[in-house]
Amino acid sequence: MPSDSIWTPWAITPRDIPARLVPQFRTETAAENHMKAQGHYQNYCKACDRHFQNANNFQMHLNSRVHRGSNVPCPFCGIGFTTASGLSHHLETGSCNKAPSLNREKILALIRRRDPRGLITNKQIGWHDEGAATYEASGEAHAWECYLCHGEFGTLHGLNMHLNSPKHKQKVYHCPNKRGACGKQFVSLAGLFHHLESESCAFIRFEKVQQHVGTILDTRRMIAF
Repeated sequence: MPSDSIWTPWAITPRDIPARLVPQFRTETAAENHMKAQGHYQNYCKACDRHFQNANNFQMHLNSRVHRGSNVPCPFCGIGFTTASGLSHHLETGSCNKAPSLNREKILALIRRRDPRGLITNKQIGWHDEGAATYEASGEAHAWECYLCHGEFGTLHGLNMHLNSPKHKQKVYHCPNKRGACGKQFVSLAGLFHHLESESCAFIRFEKVQQHVGTILDTRRMIAF
């Protein structure tokens, strides 16, 4: 390398900083050491050459399809998903063409039978199968309002989809992190998995969640973490 070569920290150098104020170094090693010491590599993906505003966004990127691939297959149709929450949403919404009758309520019933200790399911007296009930608004209007949450929708179809979504259904799952006293509850299995994947309550690592999804959906095994 020529003796007059200059290395400039490249990851997060604002374009509007005058060149005379940008720190320069004689060697790449010196520039790298500066970057690390100043925290310039924080929330930075070197493989993608992208910087993220915060640690949460950075972690979401690392756990995305870009870096994780699609290694969580649907046990029925074989479509690959990046996360357990993605697979659960696929099944709970009846989107699997090989198991179109499977939905949130049927999956919940299967899991309840294998979760007698209530590790992830809530024990609810008088719970009924909400999947049997459908709601439909009718009439004519310029805007449609949900009578439960007062949200407004531009079309009647949009309101009916909202009414029959999990939005207003019972929270039937809870975080298994009793030691950490998390206490969060969820309407769907996908919601529970998404919470665990975020590692927000530090109960389980992202990778472990993906390994457990097979156990959760395996009707031959009891629920365990």
